[in-house]
Amino acid sequence: MTDYFEVHERDGAARLGELRLADPVRTPARADPFIEDAGSLWAADRSIPDCGEDTLTVLPHRGFPAGTREEVREAFRVEHPDVEFPSAAVVSAQDPVASGADAYVISEAPTLVGHARAFVEAMVRIKRSLPADTAVLLSGVATPLNVATLAYAGVDLVDGTLARVKGSQGKYLTADGEHFLEDLEELPCACPACAGPRDEFTRQDCEQHNLNALDAELRRVRHRIHRGRLRDYIEGQARHDQWLTATFRRLDDEWGFLERRTPVIRDAEITAASAETMDRVEIRRFADRVTSRYRSRFDAPLVLVPCSATKPYSDSQSHRQFHDAIQWRGHIASMTSPIGVVPQELETTYPAQHYDSVVTGDWSSEEIEFVAEVLRRYLERNDYPRVIAHVPEDGYREICARVAGAVDVPFEYTCGDHPTTDDSLDALAAALEGEPAYSKREREHNTVRALADYQFGPVGSTDAGTGTGEDAGTEIFGEDLHTTGRYPKLQAWSGPAGDAGTQLATMVPQYGVLSLTLAGARRWVDSDVPTKRVEIDGFVPQGSVLAPGIVDADDAIRVGDEVVIEGPAAFAVGRAEMHGREMIDSTRGIAVTVRHCEER
Repeated sequence: MTDYFEVHERDGAARLGELRLADPVRTPARADPFIEDAGSLWAADRSIPDCGEDTLTVLPHRGFPAGTREEVREAFRVEHPDVEFPSAAVVSAQDPVASGADAYVISEAPTLVGHARAFVEAMVRIKRSLPADTAVLLSGVATPLNVATLAYAGVDLVDGTLARVKGSQGKYLTADGEHFLEDLEELPCACPACAGPRDEFTRQDCEQHNLNALDAELRRVRHRIHRGRLRDYIEGQARHDQWLTATFRRLDDEWGFLERRTPVIRDAEITAASAETMDRVEIRRFADRVTSRYRSRFDAPLVLVPCSATKPYSDSQSHRQFHDAIQWRGHIASMTSPIGVVPQELETTYPAQHYDSVVTGDWSSEEIEFVAEVLRRYLERNDYPRVIAHVPEDGYREICARVAGAVDVPFEYTCGDHPTTDDSLDALAAALEGEPAYSKREREHNTVRALADYQFGPVGSTDAGTGTGEDAGTEIFGEDLHTTGRYPKLQAWSGPAGDAGTQLATMVPQYGVLSLTLAGARRWVDSDVPTKRVEIDGFVPQGSVLAPGIVDADDAIRVGDEVVIEGPAAFAVGRAEMHGREMIDSTRGIAVTVRHCEER
């Protein structure tokens, strides 16, 4: 099939894509201008293929809509003589059936928007039933207020029908609601339709303004998806409408749907400004991995300290003071909302280095409950002789008090009025008196292994062998690990220090993960750690692997994951650009960015 819709970037279920028309169109977009003016999106002839009763209409690949100007037809034919025109199928949201089309129009859209449960259930069903590399169009529902939420749920195309209708009714649309024209003494917009005198503003002008506002909001949505920050925008914008708030919360309940589509690493900052931030996939995923994969390797007390506004924490002035008092005699972990507990080895790992929270000095009951649960699970997994809580008298202390009564580990408190006063720091140093300090080499080795635990775990039996039952860091890097470079730009090698050895991995400071070499990838494959594999056809990839070349892929692969690429002609390692199922289902797009490749 000719490439007519291709996904380029992903932010949860939201996607930046491209419609390959005479002039390529970036999605999410308003589709009606291209149907009306370009004459190249959908065809006039309609036929119904044998693909299920609920597939109502399919528009085939060749032809122009009736009424298309002849100069448009001829210009398109001359410029694109070999292009087949894209197809679209109208399908039911109750039982969407894939039919090989490039885009799917959802027939019941107006009955779904406004009903949170029905809309979310329908979108989850639609996205799971239709191919990943096809566009989803909802007609007659989009407004500047709701289009960001539609995109967040996975909608790629909308139209301006509802915006026009509301304009003809004298309803003036903005990104935070709708207003009757007679209630507006001044128009809150500077678009061309609103540029004239207020008393000359007509309903026809209102229609045009509404379309302008919808287009402007779509631009904002595309920018947010590109920056990986649509969720931050949704958390604020959804407050303007009850349906949007309910839809947003119900989408958070669809953990499997969103988790599969949410990247494991990225540079985007997370703004923690509402209670819903704790329900984000990135937050829950980090907390789950810390409490189920990570294991402390330090034979030392746990020192709990408050987080800092500066990221990573060790760069902040307060944490430098903590380190001066601790002198590497205790294992540091930061307590923070909304992340939970951050061991010092994972302070650069997404999203621990990428969030910014609203600081008021007060903790909500939800924050206290969440962080306390993470700390409890963390302590149950790790064997510490004692916990030194160097935290102030506020939510931090309440969290520690709750957990202290639930675990069999003694707590002691060293913080007075403030964690960085001389008295508090002296008390912290005194509490660690007599504890042996661990070396720089031990810190660096433990950091590499902890990153591997977080990134590649959990360990289990595989076809490659029974393994040792150890954690991922030990399984992959063994006992002959040594490191070079300066934290956080560490390189992991096999062989004794000072020997040339073999490089296995490099720490990527902006994400806090490991990038494997071919030697490191082979160790991963040969270990007892489940390997995220991508099977390809008999070619040698150069730079990237496109979806059509993939034979099979691990279902557990997420965007940003480290993956091993194997085929009859090549062995390679790289980073996933699609989740595993999308790699198999897609017929276009980059599936993996290849870092190292070896021809077989």
